[in-house]
Formats: sequence, structure tokens, C-alpha cells
Amino acid sequence: MERTTVHLMRHGEVHNPEGILYGRRSGFRLSERGRQMVARVAEVLHSGGHDIRTVIASPLQRAQESALPAAEAYGLEVATDPRLIEAENHFEGMAVNKNRAMLAHPRHWRTYVNPLRPSWGEPYVDQVQRMRGAISAALSRVAGGEALLVSHQLPIWVTRLHLERRPLAHDPRRRQCSLASLTSLTFEGRRLVGLSYWEPAGELLLGATDMVPGTSSAAENAGGRRP
Repeated sequence: MERTTVHLMRHGEVHNPEGILYGRRSGFRLSERGRQMVARVAEVLHSGGHDIRTVIASPLQRAQESALPAAEAYGLEVATDPRLIEAENHFEGMAVNKNRAMLAHPRHWRTYVNPLRPSWGEPYVDQVQRMRGAISAALSRVAGGEALLVSHQLPIWVTRLHLERRPLAHDPRRRQCSLASLTSLTFEGRRLVGLSYWEPAGELLLGATDMVPGTSSAAENAGGRRP
């Protein structure tokens, strides 16, 4: 039975000097370091002989920019799948890492009712469902080859938790999904037979900033720095 690999790539570092939780907001582009990160991913994939047959990205600017170097390396166009978009979040637009006290304001209390769902944003199960749909479509598109899907940290991480049959509720500090990382899913037909995580641009994480660094060596972006 033929093997197909779907790489879930997180976008590179974002130019975000104010430390805003950007979520689905438009206008957030890659930083110079972010562009270096995604160029490095494209180089590693191409020089490593990976058979990338399609590159598909979230509609958000940072994901589209992250997909472009790999698409160019393989002579492909960047396709867009809205199912790869970032998760909705009640706190979008706030500099949450700069002043955590703002999260205690009474106007936010209703969002803390059910952290297992979570009640402050798009339910984890909904994120998994749409990501599975995007993965399934890619499998049909490149059967026997490889696909690169560019998305965002939380949708990728909860999809991995689901595939590993772990609880979807989690500590964000334990997310293993760094900037420009790859979570690679290998299938025989439609059966998942392998899952691996790697950081082709890992050497660029030191000195990078990230809204939620997780387990990576990037620093937490609290604003006041220009990547």
C-alpha cells in the first residue's frame, strides 16, 4: 500500500513589536527572522529529496508568506484552505503577555467557565474536525507523495493530541510546536502509521519571539521588541 506524508508546518516568526495576540487579525506579516526560518524549511525539504506535490496554507498573511518559499522551490502555486486558519480567541487584539492583570477584569470572567472546551475560544474538537478535513483532502490530492500544509500552533497541536489519543485540554507551555516546525504525518492509505516532529529552522529559534513559545527556545513576546 502506498505511503503518503502530510507535513503540518507552523508559520515563521511574526513582526509583532507590540506583542499583540494577533489571532485571525489581518496585517501581521513575517519578520525578517521569520522569512529566514521559512526559507530554511524550504531548503531542507528540497535538498532532502522530499516529494512535495502540493503546498496549501491558511488564508492569513503570515501563513501565506510561510508557504511561498517551499512552493517556489517545487515550482508550485500556494493553494489556500480556510480550514487551516488560526483558532478563534476572545483575547485577540490584546497584549496579553505584557499585562496579565488585564485578564482578571470581570468582563472576561464568562470566558473562564469551561477551560476544557475552551470557553474563551473555538472549541478544541472543532479545530480538530476542520484540520482533519484539510488533511484528508491533501491525502486525496497527493496519494503516494507528500503535502505541506501551513497552519498555526494551536490547531496543529490539538490535532496531534487527538491523533496520539491524548486529552485535548492542555497547558500551553507544553506545546511542542515551535515557529516554522513540522509535524509530519505518514499514512498507508488512510491509516496513520507514523508521526514525527522536527525543527528544520531550529537554530533560528534562539533570539526569536513568540506569543506562546511552548517547549521551544524562543522568548515570550511581551512587546517592546522589534524582531
